[in-house]
Amino acid sequence: MSFLHAREKDLGGHKIRPMTLEDLDSVLAIERDSFPGPWTRAMFIGELRNPVSHSYTMTSLHEGRRVITGYVVFWIVHGEAHILDLAVHRDFRRMGLGAMLLGASLDIMRESLVYDVFLEVRRSNHAARSLYRKFGFRESFERKNYYGDEDAIVMTLSL
Repeated sequence: MSFLHAREKDLGGHKIRPMTLEDLDSVLAIERDSFPGPWTRAMFIGELRNPVSHSYTMTSLHEGRRVITGYVVFWIVHGEAHILDLAVHRDFRRMGLGAMLLGASLDIMRESLVYDVFLEVRRSNHAARSLYRKFGFRESFERKNYYGDEDAIVMTLSL
Protein backbone atom coordinates (compact mmCIF):
# COMPACT_ATOMS: atom_id res chain seq x y z
CA MET A 1 0.00 0.00 0.00
CA SER A 2 1.31 3.46 -0.81
CA PHE A 3 2.03 5.98 1.92
CA LEU A 4 -0.64 8.27 0.51
CA HIS A 5 -3.36 5.69 1.23
CA ALA A 6 -1.93 4.22 4.44
CA ARG A 7 -3.34 5.17 7.83
CA GLU A 8 0.16 5.73 9.19
CA LYS A 9 3.78 5.20 8.30
CA ASP A 10 6.37 3.97 10.78
CA LEU A 11 9.75 5.68 10.52
CA GLY A 12 12.00 3.96 13.04
CA GLY A 13 9.75 4.42 16.08
CA HIS A 14 8.30 7.70 14.87
CA LYS A 15 4.95 7.54 13.12
CA ILE A 16 3.37 9.85 10.60
CA ARG A 17 -0.39 9.78 10.20
CA PRO A 18 -3.19 12.04 9.00
CA MET A 19 -3.99 14.85 11.44
CA THR A 20 -7.35 14.72 13.24
CA LEU A 21 -9.41 17.21 15.22
CA GLU A 22 -8.29 15.39 18.38
CA ASP A 23 -4.68 16.36 17.58
CA LEU A 24 -5.32 20.10 17.54
CA ASP A 25 -4.50 20.93 21.17
CA SER A 26 -1.03 19.41 20.79
CA VAL A 27 -0.54 20.86 17.31
CA LEU A 28 -1.57 24.33 18.49
CA ALA A 29 0.87 24.18 21.42
CA ILE A 30 3.73 23.42 18.99
CA GLU A 31 2.48 26.08 16.56
CA ARG A 32 2.34 28.79 19.23
CA ASP A 33 5.82 27.91 20.47
CA SER A 34 7.28 27.81 16.96
CA PHE A 35 6.00 30.91 15.17
CA PRO A 36 5.57 34.60 16.04
CA GLY A 37 2.29 34.71 14.07
CA PRO A 38 0.80 31.28 14.82
CA TRP A 39 -2.17 29.75 13.07
CA THR A 40 -5.45 29.59 14.96
CA ARG A 41 -7.58 26.53 15.70
CA ALA A 42 -10.03 27.73 13.03
CA MET A 43 -7.22 27.82 10.45
CA PHE A 44 -6.25 24.21 11.18
CA ILE A 45 -9.89 23.12 11.11
CA GLY A 46 -10.22 24.83 7.73
CA GLU A 47 -7.25 22.84 6.45
CA LEU A 48 -8.71 19.57 7.74
CA ARG A 49 -11.87 20.34 5.73
CA ASN A 50 -10.11 21.63 2.61
CA PRO A 51 -10.13 18.94 -0.12
CA VAL A 52 -6.73 19.99 -1.52
CA SER A 53 -5.06 20.15 1.90
CA HIS A 54 -2.98 17.35 3.40
CA SER A 55 -2.26 17.53 7.14
CA TYR A 56 -0.10 15.01 8.99
CA THR A 57 1.22 14.64 12.51
CA MET A 58 4.35 12.88 13.65
CA THR A 59 4.18 10.96 16.92
CA SER A 60 7.12 9.64 18.91
CA LEU A 61 7.53 7.55 22.04
CA HIS A 62 8.41 9.74 25.00
CA GLU A 63 8.52 8.51 28.60
CA GLY A 64 6.54 5.41 27.69
CA ARG A 65 3.75 7.09 25.76
CA ARG A 66 3.19 8.30 22.21
CA VAL A 67 3.14 12.10 21.86
CA ILE A 68 2.77 14.47 18.91
CA THR A 69 6.23 15.81 18.12
CA GLY A 70 5.58 17.59 14.83
CA TYR A 71 3.21 18.23 11.97
CA VAL A 72 3.04 19.38 8.37
CA VAL A 73 0.31 20.95 6.24
CA PHE A 74 0.50 21.26 2.47
CA TRP A 75 -1.72 21.65 -0.56
CA ILE A 76 -1.65 19.65 -3.77
CA VAL A 77 -3.35 21.30 -6.75
CA HIS A 78 -2.93 20.29 -10.39
CA GLY A 79 0.57 18.85 -10.13
CA GLU A 80 1.91 21.53 -7.80
CA ALA A 81 2.32 21.48 -4.02
CA HIS A 82 2.60 24.31 -1.54
CA ILE A 83 3.98 23.59 1.93
CA LEU A 84 2.04 25.86 4.28
CA ASP A 85 3.21 24.85 7.75
CA LEU A 86 5.81 22.50 9.21
CA ALA A 87 7.00 22.47 12.81
CA VAL A 88 8.63 20.20 15.37
CA HIS A 89 8.15 20.42 19.14
CA ARG A 90 10.97 22.37 20.77
CA ASP A 91 12.09 19.38 22.88
CA PHE A 92 12.49 17.19 19.79
CA ARG A 93 14.36 19.54 17.46
CA ARG A 94 17.77 18.74 15.99
CA MET A 95 16.93 15.02 15.99
CA GLY A 96 16.04 14.71 12.31
CA LEU A 97 12.26 14.76 12.80
CA GLY A 98 11.77 17.79 10.54
CA ALA A 99 13.69 15.97 7.82
CA MET A 100 11.50 12.87 8.31
CA LEU A 101 8.33 14.96 8.04
CA LEU A 102 9.59 16.77 4.97
CA GLY A 103 10.78 13.55 3.32
CA ALA A 104 7.44 11.81 3.97
CA SER A 105 5.60 14.85 2.59
CA LEU A 106 7.71 14.80 -0.58
CA ASP A 107 6.96 11.06 -0.94
CA ILE A 108 3.23 11.80 -0.81
CA MET A 109 3.69 14.56 -3.37
CA ARG A 110 5.57 12.24 -5.74
CA GLU A 111 2.81 9.63 -5.39
CA SER A 112 0.36 12.40 -6.29
CA LEU A 113 2.38 13.24 -9.42
CA VAL A 114 3.47 16.66 -8.15
CA TYR A 115 6.18 18.21 -10.30
CA ASP A 116 6.87 21.49 -8.45
CA VAL A 117 6.85 22.31 -4.72
CA PHE A 118 6.75 25.83 -3.26
CA LEU A 119 7.01 27.28 0.23
CA GLU A 120 7.66 30.54 2.04
CA VAL A 121 10.05 30.77 4.97
CA ARG A 122 11.07 33.70 7.16
CA ARG A 123 14.35 35.24 6.08
CA SER A 124 15.61 34.81 9.67
CA ASN A 125 14.72 31.09 9.89
CA HIS A 126 18.16 29.78 8.97
CA ALA A 127 17.51 26.27 10.35
CA ALA A 128 14.46 25.78 8.12
CA ARG A 129 16.18 27.26 5.08
CA SER A 130 19.11 24.89 5.61
CA LEU A 131 16.78 21.88 5.93
CA TYR A 132 14.98 22.76 2.72
CA ARG A 133 18.26 23.27 0.85
CA LYS A 134 19.38 19.77 1.95
CA PHE A 135 16.34 18.41 0.10
CA GLY A 136 17.21 20.33 -3.04
CA PHE A 137 15.00 23.39 -2.60
CA ARG A 138 16.43 26.58 -4.02
CA GLU A 139 15.75 30.12 -2.93
CA SER A 140 13.89 31.65 -5.87
CA PHE A 141 12.82 35.13 -4.77
CA GLU A 142 11.58 37.10 -1.79
CA ARG A 143 8.22 38.53 -0.79
CA LYS A 144 8.71 41.85 0.99
CA ASN A 145 6.95 42.14 4.36
CA TYR A 146 5.15 38.83 3.73
CA TYR A 147 4.88 38.17 7.47
CA GLY A 148 4.12 41.80 8.28
CA ASP A 149 7.32 42.14 10.27
CA GLU A 150 9.69 40.24 8.00
CA ASP A 151 10.34 39.23 4.39
CA ALA A 152 9.73 35.69 3.18
CA ILE A 153 12.08 33.71 1.00
CA VAL A 154 10.15 31.67 -1.57
CA MET A 155 11.83 28.30 -2.08
CA THR A 156 11.07 25.89 -4.91
CA LEU A 157 11.82 22.28 -5.74
CA SER A 158 11.22 20.36 -8.94
CA LEU A 159 10.43 16.70 -8.29
